[in-house]
Amino acid sequence: MMRRVRVLLLTVLLLGTGSVMSSAPASAVIGGSKSTYGPWAVRMLVDGKPACTGTAVARQWILSASHCFFEQAQPIADKRISFRVGSLDVRKGTTVHPVPGGRVGSAHADMMLIKVPPMTVHTARLATARAVPGQAVRQYGWGATCDGDENTCQSPVLKQSELRVVRPDDPRCAGYTAPGGSDFCMEKVSGIPAGGDSGGPVMSIGPRGTETLLGVFDGSDREKIAEAGEISQQLAWIHSVTRK
Repeated sequence: MMRRVRVLLLTVLLLGTGSVMSSAPASAVIGGSKSTYGPWAVRMLVDGKPACTGTAVARQWILSASHCFFEQAQPIADKRISFRVGSLDVRKGTTVHPVPGGRVGSAHADMMLIKVPPMTVHTARLATARAVPGQAVRQYGWGATCDGDENTCQSPVLKQSELRVVRPDDPRCAGYTAPGGSDFCMEKVSGIPAGGDSGGPVMSIGPRGTETLLGVFDGSDREKIAEAGEISQQLAWIHSVTRK
């Protein structure tokens, strides 16, 4: 059985029914630091409440994690979803809503493309090469800054975790990634993504404006190991949807 922990923000309903795949370890350390850059980062809300993170990858398209769009295995209605774009502070920026029926999920990865009205934000460059073991990467999100009840400590400002790519067959990644799979595995360097960070960008590290989107964050143990869907493996699908 997969041991990964999906890290979308859990609603009271989900918490009450115990539908999370496993609980966060009591010794988990969230950590991380406040971001000073991330114009492509997008905050997803459901019923006006913080839910997940995403990335603007085209003028009318946001990329996030598929599991963010389901509750109790049922799709969340478009009218309940909104996105805050254009600011590192979720209390600022612009609100956009999905175009009805404009969601397209990947058949091979935990990724969802969501069509929205045209945005005036800087979009992320997509990686064409795979993440390499030993590579330093940076994950962005507005998720939990504490363990326990992650609903109570969602960050109002964009934060970042520093991580390092490890081999998919590393024993620590068992249950998270596998050789030949759609995800890559990362170890904590400083901070670990948690609830509310799902769907957020995992970027290469470089001068501002030169970073590339390597992955879509989709799970962690809240302590040492995280995973992300590999962008390079989904490029054909992303382009086939966003260039229509």
